[in-house]
Amino acid sequence: MVQRTALVRRPGPRLTEGLVTHVERTPVDLPAAIRQWEAYVDVLREAGWAVAEVPEAPDCPDAVFVEDTVVMYRNVAVISRPGADERKPEVVDVEKVLEDLGCSINRIRPPGTLDGGDVLKVGDTVYVGRGGRTNGEGIRQLRAILEPLGAQVVAVPLSRVLHLKSAVTALPDGTVIGYPPLVDDVSVFPRFLPVPEEEGSHVVLIGGDRLLMSAAAPRSAELFRDLGYTPVEVDISEFVKLEGCVTCLSVRLRH
Repeated sequence: MVQRTALVRRPGPRLTEGLVTHVERTPVDLPAAIRQWEAYVDVLREAGWAVAEVPEAPDCPDAVFVEDTVVMYRNVAVISRPGADERKPEVVDVEKVLEDLGCSINRIRPPGTLDGGDVLKVGDTVYVGRGGRTNGEGIRQLRAILEPLGAQVVAVPLSRVLHLKSAVTALPDGTVIGYPPLVDDVSVFPRFLPVPEEEGSHVVLIGGDRLLMSAAAPRSAELFRDLGYTPVEVDISEFVKLEGCVTCLSVRLRH
């Protein structure tokens, strides 16, 4: 039987100092962010996911965005090398937790940089955003690790958002969804469905027809219902202020 585990990391005391690149800084309400994070984790548990919590990183403001620290492909964990120097220490405890979960460990090494949020898996196709946090050497190393396992790694230009998964994610049937003004080149994706709101671009597949998504995209949620899916909506407004979205706050492992 496949075990489903969600890797998460509690917001630290310096969350309000998190990096912003493509948005103007606005004040983050830390107590509200913690409540939103706890509600997000509750949804994962209710959907049948075991939750593995990485130890809090009090000196790393962005550590709650645990997705950026690793790329999972089957049972292989590729430990990232974040493009922002301030975030490089985040990977240490993530690697320990993944080792304890029995994952096979690989690493992106200097001079490569790669953020997990730049990686979108659709079946055996692995799209990687080449933008501000992930460089060509990071993509080359990821390709060298994953292609022998059967993956096809496709590099995608990225200039309008922080990470690839800030612009696009995918539905259970493999259709890539995104908000067109934020996508550099929709023709990269064989099947692309535009959504009417930026925050509608981000879904987490939590099982069956259920899509975990932001509560701030009601028209996108209605579109997904029309397609036969069940949106599970959560408030992540405090994390959006730091360019976060629903995908950033967990890493889903099937092992």
